[in-house]
Amino acid sequence: MTRVIGVRFRNAGKIYYFAPGGLEIKSGQHVIVETARGIEYGYVVLGCRDVEDSKVVQPLKTVIRMATAQDDEIETENKKKERDAFKICQEKIKKHELEMKLIDVEYTFDNNKILFYFTADGRIDFRELVKDLASVFRTRIELRQVGVRDETKIVGGVGVCGRALCCHSYLSEFIPVSIKMAKEQNLSLNPSKISGVCGRLMCCLKYEEETYEYLNNKLPNVGDFVTTDDGLRGEVHSVNVLRQTVKVRVAVEKDEIEIVEYKAEQLRFKPRRRKDKMQVQDAELKKLEALEKSERKSKLNDDK
Repeated sequence: MTRVIGVRFRNAGKIYYFAPGGLEIKSGQHVIVETARGIEYGYVVLGCRDVEDSKVVQPLKTVIRMATAQDDEIETENKKKERDAFKICQEKIKKHELEMKLIDVEYTFDNNKILFYFTADGRIDFRELVKDLASVFRTRIELRQVGVRDETKIVGGVGVCGRALCCHSYLSEFIPVSIKMAKEQNLSLNPSKISGVCGRLMCCLKYEEETYEYLNNKLPNVGDFVTTDDGLRGEVHSVNVLRQTVKVRVAVEKDEIEIVEYKAEQLRFKPRRRKDKMQVQDAELKKLEALEKSERKSKLNDDK
């Protein structure tokens, strides 16, 4: 086991481990640490704790010191500089007529480097822009192109649920999401309904995936033939995943058809996940993914 603390440098950013170095550091405090980018000011999200050696990337760097009042002032001043640098960079982008969108600016704590985050449809030749910015700020300049998901994580916003975006508020890393998850949860497969602010599939599709997979495995598919506990045989009309109930078309007296609701345990049927069913689903999913890509492409063309 290794004694560590967890530190973040950006809002909802990745958590990095550092050795406390004999200091009793608690969550919510600020520390000064050395990173690959130089000396940085970080926010402690995980206080001193022991973690497995396999989860720690060696060599583990030690905390330089607890942040002082002077360090807090430097960080506040850097935030002001970032706002000014953002305006200046926007003017330079307009001057050089570059097709790029500036997202964020970040000063390193020691002011040795300024990072400019931007999005663009393709590759951008920003060499002249870098020279121009270096002549203004007299320090190292780095322009970093990010994707639309990273853009949304940095900028933030409100989702269709009415709450702050998960990626901006607490998700430290993006979760792999697929249309198959939406299908598993019986959601509308219209890309505009299951896409987030970034235009990609919503991260929250992953949250209940395992639960729906477990519940769906205990239910038949719509169109399957089942046998009820009262000896009737019929075709599945619809299913309610959360309530674990199934509506079945059954023949009663004089060949009259009725739709009767049963609990899942009252039915006998073949396992839900048959190979032929999965092949049909995979074909449908491929069509939906192709539709999503075409809509995304047309959206980018409209933005231009």
